[in-house]
Parts: sequence; C-alpha cells; structure tokens
Amino acid sequence: MPDAAPKTQTDPEPEIRLNGARLTPDISGGLYWPDRRTLIVADLHFEKGSAFARRGSLLPPYDTRATLLTLEAAIDRRRPERVICLGDSFDDLGAADRMAAADRTLLARLVAAQDWLWIAGNHDPTPPADLGGQVAEESIVGPLLFRHEAFLRPRGVMAAGEVSGHFHPKALVATRARRHRGPCFISDGRRLILPAFGAYTGGLFVTDPAIGALFPSGFDIWLLGKRRIHRLPGSAVLR
Repeated sequence: MPDAAPKTQTDPEPEIRLNGARLTPDISGGLYWPDRRTLIVADLHFEKGSAFARRGSLLPPYDTRATLLTLEAAIDRRRPERVICLGDSFDDLGAADRMAAADRTLLARLVAAQDWLWIAGNHDPTPPADLGGQVAEESIVGPLLFRHEAFLRPRGVMAAGEVSGHFHPKALVATRARRHRGPCFISDGRRLILPAFGAYTGGLFVTDPAIGALFPSGFDIWLLGKRRIHRLPGSAVLR
C-alpha cells in the first residue's frame, strides 16, 4: 500500500476559543492547544476495517496504517508534548490484537515519545495497557474538560470548556461553485466536538437532533477542506 500523503494547511490558521482557551483546528482533524503544547484527536477507530471483514464486509485492510500516518504527520507538524485521544481509539476490545506488527510498533513509538492519555470510549472502555500511555474516564486540564461523549447534565447544565468526540460531526454547505460535504469541528464557545480522525469513520450531520440538542443557542463549524479549514456559522449548513 502506498503511504498516505499528509494534508497541508495554509496560513493564517483558524482559531477556536473555548472557555478562555485558544485552540487551533488542524487540517488532519486533530486539535492543537498551543499554550499547553497538547494535540487532541478523537475516534481513531483502529482496525475498523478488520472488524468489518470479520462480519463479512470486505474492505481494504489499510485503515489503521492510514490513520497512523496521518497522526504521525500531525505530531511532526505540531511537535506536542502531550497527546490526548478522546475515546474510541480502538474499534473494539480485540482491535489491538488484530493490528499488524508494524502498525503496533509505530503506535508504540508515538505513544512513548509524548505524554499520552487515552480517554475511555464506548468502543474501548479499557484501551490496551501494553501500548503505553495512561487511561482515564475523563480529564480536566486548566479550563478544559476532556471526555469521549458530550452529554446534557440535569436541567441542561453542562461543564464549560467540554471537549469531546463520539458523534463524528460532518456538514454540507454550498459555495458559488459547488456543494461541499465533509467532517467538521463544532462549537458554541462553551462546548466543542471534534471530527472523527480515523480513516474509515463515517459521520453524523450537524443538523441531526442529537447534535442540535447539545447546542440550543446555535453553533459555528470549522469544516475540513482539502487544503484549509473553513469557519462558517451554523446557519450556512444545508439541511
């Protein structure tokens, strides 16, 4: 399989402000926090392709390698001291055992080179300990709270600065030339949901009621393009 060509990102870079933190969405689908030198990624879903194959749906078995190469490129570009994975890093509890030896070696090398935190997800409540890193249900760092899935607390109250994944948000917008569909970041300044990072992950449109309920006062999106990220108001999203 040829190596996946990493995307490039043009200047000036967009910014997401969340509960006082200034965050940089990366063209890879990751999120960089410059003040804490932290790279955040969500929903890697390693070995999703092999999981489909076990159920009889034959897909090219290269998703884990493609995801790892994209992650490695983002780390090389941002040079973080810490990486936080927001859950569902592995598609199921047996995913790590199905990884090719070369992929496990590459992942272990990446984990060993940074302070690495695995947030537990619904697909991987117990990420494999032998790959290194620490595991937590959620983590608070300064003004931000990292967890796998955003949820409404009683009476709709939620913790400001919540950063999560799980929903794999995507959006459809129209430009003068054409319509564009793609994964996106979504935020209202208090809550932020990252797009899925994995190569074989689908997505949920931001117009879905499950996402709308989390942003009752509206939201902006940061849509991933081929070479840049486009910030758009939620009103620009096609239904």
